[in-house]
This record gives sequence, C-alpha cells and structure tokens, in this order.
Amino acid sequence: MNLAITSGYVVPVVGDPIDGGTVLIQNGKIVEVGADVRVPEGTPVVDARGGWVLPGFVEAHGHLGVYEEAEGWAGQDTNEMTDPNGARLRALDAINPADLAFADALSGGVTSAVIKPGSGNPIGGQTVAVKCWGRSVDEMLIKEPVSVKSALGENPKRVYGDQKKLPSTRQGVAAVIRDAFMKAQDYKARRAAAAAEDKPFDRDGTLEILARVLDGELPWCQHTHRADDIATALRLADEFGYRVVINHGTEGHLLADTLAAKDVPVIIGPLFTSRSKVELRQRSLRNPGILARAGVRLAITTDHPVVPIHFLVHQATLAVKEGLDPATALRSITHDPAAIMGIDDRVGSLRPGLDGDVVIWDGDPLDVMSRALRVFISGQEVYSYTEGEPVVADPYYRESTNR
Repeated sequence: MNLAITSGYVVPVVGDPIDGGTVLIQNGKIVEVGADVRVPEGTPVVDARGGWVLPGFVEAHGHLGVYEEAEGWAGQDTNEMTDPNGARLRALDAINPADLAFADALSGGVTSAVIKPGSGNPIGGQTVAVKCWGRSVDEMLIKEPVSVKSALGENPKRVYGDQKKLPSTRQGVAAVIRDAFMKAQDYKARRAAAAAEDKPFDRDGTLEILARVLDGELPWCQHTHRADDIATALRLADEFGYRVVINHGTEGHLLADTLAAKDVPVIIGPLFTSRSKVELRQRSLRNPGILARAGVRLAITTDHPVVPIHFLVHQATLAVKEGLDPATALRSITHDPAAIMGIDDRVGSLRPGLDGDVVIWDGDPLDVMSRALRVFISGQEVYSYTEGEPVVADPYYRESTNR
C-alpha cells in the first residue's frame, strides 16, 4: 500500500518530533519521514493536521487470541498444563484472529503484539510476534519464534503441586528448568557428533528449541515477580549462558542496579491489577520509573487479558504521573519492547525500512483523554474513529464493520 500522512505532529520515537511532518509509505514500508518530503504524484494523502502521528504501539507480553475474551473454556488455550517442559509448544498454533481483543488493540493504537503461552509450566513454550489485524495468524506474522516462555514462582508450583507432581516447590521449578538445559547440552553434543560422523540423528522438538536458547538465538522470557525469583532467574541464566528477559518484574526495582549492570531488560506489568497474591505485594506504578532511572531497559505490558490491551498507553500515562520520564514512557510501548523482543527491524518507530504501521491521535497519547483516530498497518487503514463511531476493517471481506 502507498500512502502519505501529512501535516501532523510526527513523533518518530527514535528522533526528534517534526511539527507539520510527513510519513511516506510505499509498498507497505516507510520510505521517508521528515518536514520536506516530496509526495509522488498519485499517492493517496491523509491530512493529519492538528493530530499526533506515532508508530503503532507494541505489546511485549500478551495472550491475545490464545486466551479469548467472552469464550470461557472454549477459548482458553494459554497453558498446556500436562507437561512441565512445554518448549516444543507454539503459541502460533493456538491464536484465533477473531478474538475480540484484536479489535480492542487497534482502538488503543496497538498494532503489534508478542503473544506468549501462560505461566502454568516451568517451561511454557514458544512465543510469536504478530500484527493485530488479519485473516489468519500466518498473514499477521512478524516473527516466529520470538523467544521461549518460562515461569518461576507461585504459578507452576501451584499447578503441579495440586497434581501431586514435580514441581511443587520453588526448588522443584528451578530443577525442572536446570534438568531441561542439561539435557539440551547433552543433545547438542550428540547432534554435533552425529553430524561429524555423517550419521542419522533422531530429532527432539523440545531439545531443539532449548538448544537454540543455549546458542543465543532466542531469549528466555522469564515470568517472575518476587526479588528472590528474579535472583534465581539471573542465576540460571548465568549458569547456562542464555539471554534472559524478566517478564512482570514486580519486585525488579529491589534489584534494579543488578539488572542494569547485567543489561537484563524488564517487561513490567500489568500495572492496573490489585495485589491478589503474595508475589504482587509490591506492585506499584512507581516501579517503572525506579527501574528506568537505574538504567534498566524497559517495556510496559498489559499481560492481556489481565489488563485490557487497549489500556496499554494508560498504564504508561499513570507511570509518568508516578515518576517515569514521558519520553521513556513512549519508548516503553513502542521502540523498546520491539528492540527487547528482536522485532525493531519491522516495528516500533517511524523510520525508513520499517513497516508502515502508523497511528493518528487527536492529541498527545499520554493524555488520558486523547484518542486514536486512524490506524494503519503496512499502509492500509484498519481502524478509524469518526463521529463517535469506531470502525474496524474486516480482514476477511476487506470491508468495514462497527465494533
């Protein structure tokens, strides 16, 4: 799709804002961003005068499509709680693009999401990055796999403790992860030996993906809340040499200096929940600011459906109210989650070469009263809000439907 969005207050995120700027999109990709962009003849033009023009937001940790809203048991595919090691499982295989959450995401300016298995298992499975609009997950795909999801703390020990199986304690959860990586190390050695001798080798889907984590190809997304569990996450990562990303990190502020020194990023949130369990006792909107000031790379998450996906920007807004720098807040829902999850070559900012995922707001998106007016994915308009009526383009019929 070709498109020029002109005359708006353009916020590229990775550069200075441009008042009266233009974003030029050709064949679905951004080719130029600036104040004096020449728009080729015949290019459709959208006048954004009076509005703010930003990249689509990026949700770094959500369950859209695998934990469907208003579906109950039938739409719950988040956790395969029958095997503590689910590394071979793929969130990709469980996503329903018809989940109501995808339309909600667009209304909140969210155009990309990293969708992850849940936290019921010590090793939950492979994550996937998708656009928030399309007929099938294959059409929506940005990257797969993006990372491997793992969980420490209350959730896995409760799930398997209730089954009277390993793991039922924090010791057991860490042991399951440690055992899995030792098996993966042995698997890599056997695979290399077979290749050197040109012998057949029986592949194992679970160990193949863990070998990719050990080789540094995929980060380890570690669900963890308490500071002691974060310390365990860092200990395991040091032991096996893989790249860890702290997910949730409720008490990450207590180890902020350690996380910054190790350059371990934190995907923090959800931030609007009650303190419903012990692990959340220190949940606070002040924590993102503490982490950021310590030098920790930061992304904010809704953990949808724990917090509705379209409230992503509101979490950033209230984190600003509690001390997070506004520029850092915008980066925490655009460029930084994309960079942490390895998809910043496609999304997260307005710069040449990236996908034409652009949102026109009626004001500063960090103002809680601002609204996403028009949303474009790869240069195609997929959502609009005019005369008080939200309209989502139907990906199946390429027509518009009210939502």
